[in-house]
Amino acid sequence: MFVVIYYFIFFCVYIISIPLLLVNSLKSKYRQSIPVRFFLKDFSLCIDPHYWFHACSYGEIKSLEPIIMGMPKQPILITTITQTGFELASKTYANHSYIQIKYLPFEIFIPFWKNRLKSLKTLVVTEAELWYSFFFIAKKISATTMLINARISTHSYPKYKKFAWFYKNIFKLVDITLAQEQKDVSRLQTLGAKNIKIFGNLKILSTPKVNTHYPKSSNPTIIAASTHYGEEELILKTFLELKKTIPNIWLIVAPRHPQRFNEVARLIKKIQPTSFTFKIFSQNGFDSNCDILLIDTLGELNNLYPIADIVILGGSFAKIGGHNPLECAFFNTKLISGPHIFNQTALFDSIDGYKIIEQNQLYKTLESYQSLPKTRIKDQKNKLNTLITIITKENEWKKPTNF
Repeated sequence: MFVVIYYFIFFCVYIISIPLLLVNSLKSKYRQSIPVRFFLKDFSLCIDPHYWFHACSYGEIKSLEPIIMGMPKQPILITTITQTGFELASKTYANHSYIQIKYLPFEIFIPFWKNRLKSLKTLVVTEAELWYSFFFIAKKISATTMLINARISTHSYPKYKKFAWFYKNIFKLVDITLAQEQKDVSRLQTLGAKNIKIFGNLKILSTPKVNTHYPKSSNPTIIAASTHYGEEELILKTFLELKKTIPNIWLIVAPRHPQRFNEVARLIKKIQPTSFTFKIFSQNGFDSNCDILLIDTLGELNNLYPIADIVILGGSFAKIGGHNPLECAFFNTKLISGPHIFNQTALFDSIDGYKIIEQNQLYKTLESYQSLPKTRIKDQKNKLNTLITIITKENEWKKPTNF
């Protein structure tokens, strides 16, 4: 009965939404996706997939790359919802003829793929993409169903709880759920999830790419990475004090948001002594012959982490919630963070060697930076291999597994 009511409601929603969909299909953002997802353009599958991976958008598609690249070369279907996700997947797997990339059709159309899914072994869905149809179809053909990188944020949890009765019907169809952290487990259980294991964030499986190799300075290098308002002033003032005891130390500042580049440049000019040299990356390129270098372009941090002696990760002294520490850990840098990492606890739990401090501890910590440990990612390779085994081996998910 639930299935009938569900499809009837979504059919009605579809009919009512047609005028809006037609209007939105004229926008560049939706010009590709809406005709495919809602009006059956290029609807047919060209392969009979053994494995089906679904991810909503660009970030989730990116996080699946190490898993898909490690899979056996058997037919794989990758579905996504956004244009950016589709373009990334198409580019990443352009030379893999056994992989097909498709936009995920609207709910009422997914069952029409059933005849091409008869060879499906495993459906793997990321994060909160809890669409009933693909789980329902997968179970109808006796495939294993997995929800990975599952996370229910504190902000969204009350909304999920209001519809717990609905999500319980979906989770009846999910064989195994891999949660990001412990607090997600109890929330997912409330929604009906079973066989929950803590895996961590999929980002731990990705390898950061270095596009430009900069020479490492013989002088101690501090990188203030992804900083926010208020953090640059704290770090700059601490750095000026530190120069009195470690004269050859130098600082690279990389603000999080490009709209603040000029603001941070003005702050540096205001605070720094006239005897200091200050350079801007977009004007001077990479130049370690200065006291302070402002990075005013995006995409440089992975190029800079390998030459850092210590990284101060922003968004954590200001109450932002922290930023991703995995790139730092991949390059085994020494990492300092403020206490406000509430949005990144799963990622910090995935690494060893970082230092959490309060603002008033920054000077002392930097002064003794040589005694700090280097960060590293925990069990990166073992986790990837174990996950691929669960996906590819029948009934492997039923065995006790520790990540």
